[in-house]
Amino acid sequence: MDSDVITTLKILIIGESGVGKSSLLLRFTDDNFDPQQTLTIGVDFKTKKLTVDGNTVKLAIWDTAGQERFRTLTPSYYRDAQGAILVYDVSSYATFAKLEMWLNELETYSTKRNIVKMIVGNKIDVVSAACKAMACLLRVSFQHNREVPREEAMNFARRYKTLYIEASAKTKHGVQSAFEELVHKIIQTPGLWESFNDHIQVGDKDHPPSSTCSYCVLT
Repeated sequence: MDSDVITTLKILIIGESGVGKSSLLLRFTDDNFDPQQTLTIGVDFKTKKLTVDGNTVKLAIWDTAGQERFRTLTPSYYRDAQGAILVYDVSSYATFAKLEMWLNELETYSTKRNIVKMIVGNKIDVVSAACKAMACLLRVSFQHNREVPREEAMNFARRYKTLYIEASAKTKHGVQSAFEELVHKIIQTPGLWESFNDHIQVGDKDHPPSSTCSYCVLT
């Protein structure tokens, strides 16, 4: 392990096919966006060091395929994960509706009972572009051209006690914050990871983390 790294955290990215899981991972790890990104076959894997609250961790991030034919490959990858990012497409209600199924699967296969979960509404750039185009066409202010209302998604996250943020892999908006917020919560969750008490600096739980998280349940 690198001398400055306190631990390695296993993070899963799950959700329906085509919601932008691989694009979020590529943006976070390589600061790159490929509009021709191919669908993941089976599982992709990347690592990245991240410093949060003065602590440097190494993230081992598993990007799982959303297609049904690859589902039998994924259960073993849930094992020992400390965090999970559940992604949906804000312009596709069908992908949002499947989040409950993904949460149930996570509950079934996760070996960490207190695994930290975050819901990410991706592709807000698509909604923004559509809104601008419609507003220009109609010459009116138009702000509701999305299939998943923000309030509904936030209420869903509140109900399942998950973190929540909206992001765009294309524009980078919210991507870094999503991973930082997830790691912040993992570090503050006792017993979830193997800590080195001489090195860790856990912040005050009553002090909100500095991020652009749209809604967070930090209980």
